[in-house]
Amino acid sequence: MAEDVLLRFDNVTFEYSDKKTVLDEVAFSVRKGSKLTLMGQNGAGKSTIFKLIKGELKPNRGNVFITNEASIGTAEQIIAKQDLDLTVEKYFSRAFVQIPGNIKSKISKVMDAVNLTVPIDRKVGDLSGGQQARILLAFALIQNPDILLLDEPTNNLDREGIDHLIQFLVMYDKTVIVISHDADFLNCFTEGVIYLDVFTKKVEIYVGDYYSVVEEIQNRIDREIKKNAQLEKQILDNKEKVNFFSNKGGKMRKLASKLREEIEDFEENKIEVRREDKTIREFIIPNQEIIGQIVTINSIKIIKNYEAIVKKVDIILRQKDRLLIVGPNGIGKSTLLRSLINNTSEGVSILKNTRIGYYSQDFATLDYDQTVFDSLQSVVQEGTTVQDMRAIAAGFLFSGEMMGLKISHLSEGQKGLLSFARLVLLQPGLLVLDEPTNHINFRHIPVLAKAINDYEGTIILISHMPDFVKEIRFDQELDLGRY
Repeated sequence: MAEDVLLRFDNVTFEYSDKKTVLDEVAFSVRKGSKLTLMGQNGAGKSTIFKLIKGELKPNRGNVFITNEASIGTAEQIIAKQDLDLTVEKYFSRAFVQIPGNIKSKISKVMDAVNLTVPIDRKVGDLSGGQQARILLAFALIQNPDILLLDEPTNNLDREGIDHLIQFLVMYDKTVIVISHDADFLNCFTEGVIYLDVFTKKVEIYVGDYYSVVEEIQNRIDREIKKNAQLEKQILDNKEKVNFFSNKGGKMRKLASKLREEIEDFEENKIEVRREDKTIREFIIPNQEIIGQIVTINSIKIIKNYEAIVKKVDIILRQKDRLLIVGPNGIGKSTLLRSLINNTSEGVSILKNTRIGYYSQDFATLDYDQTVFDSLQSVVQEGTTVQDMRAIAAGFLFSGEMMGLKISHLSEGQKGLLSFARLVLLQPGLLVLDEPTNHINFRHIPVLAKAINDYEGTIILISHMPDFVKEIRFDQELDLGRY
């Protein structure tokens, strides 16, 4: 029924000021109560679609219709830096033009919905990555939106958090559109897919659960490849016959002319097979050669009931040793890594003169005002030329024209790839990786896992992605949840 349509894109074309077309006559509709995945290659325009829905961008041509001025709530990927100093209560208050009198009750209700319990006078920046991820979702929910937009909502969530989110979304009776690379998560509640093609700038609509749609897309690509192969064979056959008959006289020449017309028809009938994302090139992270006890951990602080408790441990890491740190959201995993990097805890230490390659889940190691070129240049080691640096950047899909971009203009996925390019150039003796797959396109993850596993220095890793972790050999595991 037409009255069930809540959102409609009517031949929407959008291009940025540099005349780069992102969407070309895109048309689709979303019915009330739908649970849809927004899917597409890097740069296809998924975030642009969200911004058009929210009204932050306006189409160059066409229209975006939202029925009865339906309200929209968005769970962003990360909390804005300027909001990190706000208390939880102040942060949620930003969702309202006029703060309601029962704001604390509303906060309690949405915090319960995302299975999070933290004091509302606590600073948002003091929360763990997983707790911040739940806060982002709760911020969207407190607005009670008719359309809920979720951008990578499982980043930083542990298994319990993901399961709780799935349960919530299945029961949620309003419209949900999700961008995510977590296939298992999407398959649990997705009813259809809006697929953006980065090459044609068009969208395709599919109905069904996520895995069925992915299979359908792959089958279609296989059919297109097969059909094109058959047409190509016919074209080659006809060209050979044309070459033969065109040198003959009379009727043979007419036959050659007819065959040329068939070749043109075959060429027109060839299908432009969908091209998928480029995957980053395989790479090696060179290591600094170090002898001795590179990392020593004698005690750790774990967070229970919002209080830090010190526990004794005995962990020594030398070159080629690998430590996996596990535990639920909020227990202090990222805090432990930060105290190690910043040398702010007596219980943990790093051998002097060790170069540390730190991948921070919030990209705290990146200066957003720097260009991509300057960011890479700042970590280059002796013996690496500018040409070498550019070649490494290209392997992570940073073309020459992108080198002058400010980091603030990069997508979260591009910031992640930039962080890995910096690790290659840094040649660290110690890799400290805090959720290194967050925001990263799933096509790149096997390449990243191989590079990390082949690294010959010391590794400390936190990750909530089991399929990623199992591809990497570990000598020791520190489970903060046991203490």
